[in-house]
Amino acid sequence: MSQTPTAHPENLSMLAKRRIEAEILGNVYEVLKASHGQEAAMQAIGDAVRRSAVDQGQRFAAETGGPTSLQSFVDISALWEREDALKIEVREKTDTRYRFDVVRCRYAEMYKAMGLGEIGHLLSCQRDATFCEDYDPNLKFARTQTIMQGASHCDFTYTYQADGTAGAEPRDAAS
Repeated sequence: MSQTPTAHPENLSMLAKRRIEAEILGNVYEVLKASHGQEAAMQAIGDAVRRSAVDQGQRFAAETGGPTSLQSFVDISALWEREDALKIEVREKTDTRYRFDVVRCRYAEMYKAMGLGEIGHLLSCQRDATFCEDYDPNLKFARTQTIMQGASHCDFTYTYQADGTAGAEPRDAAS
């Protein structure tokens, strides 16, 4: 008798994980909105997703097997692109700076198709800064616009400040 392999969360693409989270959080959002109002519901969803991003950033840092860096971050960022979830155009890639534009975002498309466009930025976009800061305190993030909120593209800039100007040394995954 053959067994069907089970789907483990670590085998799911980030897009599939975000869909599952959105299905749950969308319902939580609607319940909170009905009982506490839209502003409180958005605040609660935003806070919960930020906490998740902190945990995920720290976990990914611990799993690098060595010190974190801009390059280790770039290497793991491919996880968010799986299943053509993001179409990016790299603008600059050096040892200390990584700039790119997202010109297609299936996360945004998915949230809108699920009727969650109102909170899509909370479910995905707001994670980016929190994740990178908790992955490595020397990694700084900037973005001025997102597809999720109506722009033609998302503009990502990651800067690595290993000289100490960010207030910490590169995070060693062993610590």
